[in-house]
Amino acid sequence: MHDRYAALWTELRRRVLEGPATTSPTLRQQLAARQDVPAPLREYVDKLHDGAFAVTDDDVETLRRAGFDDDALFELTASAAVGAASLRCARALALLDEVEDA
Repeated sequence: MHDRYAALWTELRRRVLEGPATTSPTLRQQLAARQDVPAPLREYVDKLHDGAFAVTDDDVETLRRAGFDDDALFELTASAAVGAASLRCARALALLDEVEDA
């Protein structure tokens, strides 16, 4: 199956994970991939990847106390969300390919 949105996904990922921001591209890419996530962010990123509904005000406040300002929190949240969405989309497209091939 051809993913007609592939170019849009690629551009979204590029802008969120590599574009100008207050946080480093390396950190944003780590959160998106859920790899080598620094300790202060690990629980938050896990919640975003597993089910963002589980994130609470206390989670955000904990990160603020750890030194992350609102801009950083937005960038890091968007990065983890884009990573989680990309993984889900890839899984869904793979399943559709399997169905089409069957």
